[in-house]
Amino acid sequence: MAHAYVPGLKVTELATLRRERILPLKGTVSAQVGEFVNAETIVARTELPGPVKTINVANQLGADPSQVESFMLKKTGESFKSGEVLAQNKPMFGLKFLQSRIVAEFDGIVDNISPVTGQVILRYPPRLVEKSAYVDGKVVALRSSEGVTVETTGTFIQGIFGIGGETSGELKIVVAGPGEVLDEGKILPEHQNKILVGGSLLTAAAFHKARQLGVRGVIVGGFHDKDLRQILGYDLGVAITGAEDLGITLVMTEGFGQIAMADKTFGLLKKREGRKTSISGATQIRAGVIRPEVIIPLSVEEQKSAGQMDSGARQQNIGTSEGDQVRCIREPYFGRIAKVKRLIAEPQIVESETRVRTLEIEFSDGTTAVVPRANIEMIES
Repeated sequence: MAHAYVPGLKVTELATLRRERILPLKGTVSAQVGEFVNAETIVARTELPGPVKTINVANQLGADPSQVESFMLKKTGESFKSGEVLAQNKPMFGLKFLQSRIVAEFDGIVDNISPVTGQVILRYPPRLVEKSAYVDGKVVALRSSEGVTVETTGTFIQGIFGIGGETSGELKIVVAGPGEVLDEGKILPEHQNKILVGGSLLTAAAFHKARQLGVRGVIVGGFHDKDLRQILGYDLGVAITGAEDLGITLVMTEGFGQIAMADKTFGLLKKREGRKTSISGATQIRAGVIRPEVIIPLSVEEQKSAGQMDSGARQQNIGTSEGDQVRCIREPYFGRIAKVKRLIAEPQIVESETRVRTLEIEFSDGTTAVVPRANIEMIES
């Protein structure tokens, strides 16, 4: 039988996954190989240099650049507090009130004093960066001064689009079925710090209420793109999402608009209700595809007894054949689920007037369409 090799959108009840937890700069790694960690465990930390501010001391003190160093009360490498005098010139005619001073506006350190330009570079305090384990699992590799690799076993679901960073919390189903809309009436105060599961749509009002009540994340079939633009204040392009500072993470499993969550996806989530769940909204649609994800690990005790799965089967793409379930990832069928009806051997000319490999798909209502193979992704079990 012929096969078409396409990217796979994974929805599986049990998989073994590895996640790299790497610092942006070298720092300190606090976890050890073989150690079981929780999602919140800090496995590595470092300090990012603070931003700098340049002040023209020579101009402000009316001095020659070569004199600036002698006027500085804080030397290169010394720290200062907000309100401290950094530099002052000699009082004119011995009168103190005619003396010019430069006072620090923030806490920091003197980074550089230039006798050529008369400028002084001040640096803000460093920013502590801590990298958590993200998932409950086992540390299986260590990269000296950079980070670790955490392995976990559990339910794994890839979404089609998301926003917001990594977070974790208890999984809570708040709709009766995969086709039900998650509106604001279903968001309650007791959902604080939880990961909620909706059905076909999360309304904008429900999103705002969830964020206000401290819900950590929402997993839902669809969300209107106009609401997304309103929340973010800009149109999303093809850049990576996930860095948005929203205080909540959103994972869409099906696409934009009102689209019922796939039965298999909803069923897996319902089966795992009450479990600790880690999610990430990070998405990149084009080259170097990154998918939002839902990971529901087994408990540490269950992972210890389950052992490791074959790592060679973790993330490989498999062939798509007739009858396999796929999802459309580009317009005009974006987000729709279909099955492969026929693999077309010869390249075809499509609407863009390019010749590409295609296949015929059949939707649940019986209608069919011929689409480029690059426009679908396989739903892997």
